[in-house]
Amino acid sequence: MRIYLDNCCFNGPFDDQSSLPIRLETEAKLEIQEKIKSGVFALGWSYILDYENDANPFMERRVGIEIWKNIADSFVSETEKYWQI
Repeated sequence: MRIYLDNCCFNGPFDDQSSLPIRLETEAKLEIQEKIKSGVFALGWSYILDYENDANPFMERRVGIEIWKNIADSFVSETEKYWQI
């Protein structure tokens, strides 16, 4: 199964974990990442993730998220097809 994690998912572990919902979301996301690393799931990536990550003002977060692009096994590029919807 291929999983697509949006930018909010990737930034979750950097959020304040004192809130129970945020902590649970982060734990779930980290579990999914472990399953991606172990080959249970595949990771999809997109040009939108690149765009959003490039705008991230926090270098440490940007670099950490960029590592996952290299793990992804597929990439969705921008095409005119998406703009015609």
